[in-house]
Amino acid sequence: MACTCSEAYNFAAGPAMLPAEVRRQLAEQLGHAAAGGVPLLEQPFTGAGFRGLMEETEALLRNLLGIPDDYAVLFMQGGASAQFALLPLNLLAAGQGAAYVETGHWARKAFVEACRHAPVRCAASGAATGYTSVPAPADWQVPADAGYCHLTSNETGNGLQMQDFPQLPVPLVADMTSDLLTRPLAVERFGAIYASTQKNLGVAGLCLVIIRRELLRPPRPGLPSAFSYAVLAEQNSRFNTPPTLALYCANRMLRWVAERGGVTAMAALCRQRSRLLYDCIDASALYRCAVRPDQRSAVNVCFELRDRPLSAVFFGQAEAHGLHHLQGHSALGGVRASLYNAMPLEGVERLVDFMREFESRHG
Repeated sequence: MACTCSEAYNFAAGPAMLPAEVRRQLAEQLGHAAAGGVPLLEQPFTGAGFRGLMEETEALLRNLLGIPDDYAVLFMQGGASAQFALLPLNLLAAGQGAAYVETGHWARKAFVEACRHAPVRCAASGAATGYTSVPAPADWQVPADAGYCHLTSNETGNGLQMQDFPQLPVPLVADMTSDLLTRPLAVERFGAIYASTQKNLGVAGLCLVIIRRELLRPPRPGLPSAFSYAVLAEQNSRFNTPPTLALYCANRMLRWVAERGGVTAMAALCRQRSRLLYDCIDASALYRCAVRPDQRSAVNVCFELRDRPLSAVFFGQAEAHGLHHLQGHSALGGVRASLYNAMPLEGVERLVDFMREFESRHG
């Protein structure tokens, strides 16, 4: 039976759902004429209005994450996948290598792309376990002369999340696209952090890079200035026209997080949502999560139906109940419920109710 509730919940890994308040603000801003009679999204990016938006956005991010002054914050066009190439091109000297920890689908993609641009080695891999656990940091083989060690803090496709981060003799670089702002973070432990904004920070088209200033170096030959971390830092991310709509949305999302208690409050809600769903899975005879329990992702809950032919029926009936985009990554299959900051507890409660009802009928 189809759900009679008017509210629909988007469990997609990205672009993710936005809070209703942010959606309303975004719709209003598209037609709102600010001071001077021109909407903010139509103002010159070099003008005072848009500069003020960027400065406020950076200040909000710094305050929420406690970013030290010796780190630059860059607003870059494109997604995190572009950074897979830009990291070695920006952070490594000619001939210098880097180390990569392979924890799943996205860490593997970052490693393969980096291999095209620099000497890169795999410091550790979870492939032998099917990416169901994170390799122990004590087993990571990171050369002392590596320019950096790269990791993916949360694997959206595999449902695996690093719970803490080691201190290494080389700069630690992290792709935090899917879990930035979902838990407190010791930024000073990292050389660089990057994250696309379409999961916890708004819409697609913008990527944040938080980088220790001492790692900034002049562009190497062949690296376009628009993709140089040093140039972007010097130009306050206004070397060329920034993605104005994505920046505005990130600003409103950061405000939304700050108004609701900041990252600590987001972390508590994240734990509550994921615990509710994992408890349902673990108590079930139909659903199964293969990821090691203490390393399960709190933001991308990946599981499968033991009776796999039922999956298509599960997805179809979930859609009818207002539970959208629960299909797992196209390369990996299974079920995936993405529980980013904008997902209300009510959405997970409805999913759990549906899952229990579905099992009672098909289990």
